[in-house]
Amino acid sequence: MTQTAHVRSYRPDDREALADICVRTADNGGDSSHLYPDPGLMPALFAAPYAHLEPELTFVLDDGTGRAVGYVLGTADTRRFVDAFRADWIGRVAERFPEPTGSPGTLAEEMTALLYRPERMVLPELDAYPAHLHIDLLPSWQRRGFGRKLMDAFLGALRDEGVAAVHLSMLTANTPARAFYDRLGFHEIAVPDPGPLTYLGRSTQGCGGGEVGR
Repeated sequence: MTQTAHVRSYRPDDREALADICVRTADNGGDSSHLYPDPGLMPALFAAPYAHLEPELTFVLDDGTGRAVGYVLGTADTRRFVDAFRADWIGRVAERFPEPTGSPGTLAEEMTALLYRPERMVLPELDAYPAHLHIDLLPSWQRRGFGRKLMDAFLGALRDEGVAAVHLSMLTANTPARAFYDRLGFHEIAVPDPGPLTYLGRSTQGCGGGEVGR
């Protein structure tokens, strides 16, 4: 019987697919492979630590053959995640991505420096939205309703854990992403000096909480 695309829980053998999705969507929604000499850098920042530290909150869109073509991942508690990122995750990637000395001179160095500043994720304006997330789908799987299904799975899991609200940060220039989040009920959170980012938040209530496969 032919399997259809569906949302399921993350499995360890999805690790490479998560990294590939991250790389192919990390340049303002497009392919970032030309920007970073080491393709593992963006996944080490924005995908792999979540799957490692909170796999129970990592969900993938399975194309029906077992291959992940999209994901949503994050944490139920940003402050706790930051502590674990510093205590556990940095040591796992420090040899591959040494901390830059002096002021970063390239985009890759700027992003590598972020690895060593996880506390940047903790802002007092976000305290009412303790969870945060990242969601990415390969381009051919976008605008087909799968992003909403992924978000429903993640928000439902947060709600089951008793988490009331979630936030995310996005590049302000990524207007298609902003339209997607607006449709899902996210609203802007005022943060002083946000730079190129916009912060959005919403309650975990009112989501579909659709079925999640294993």
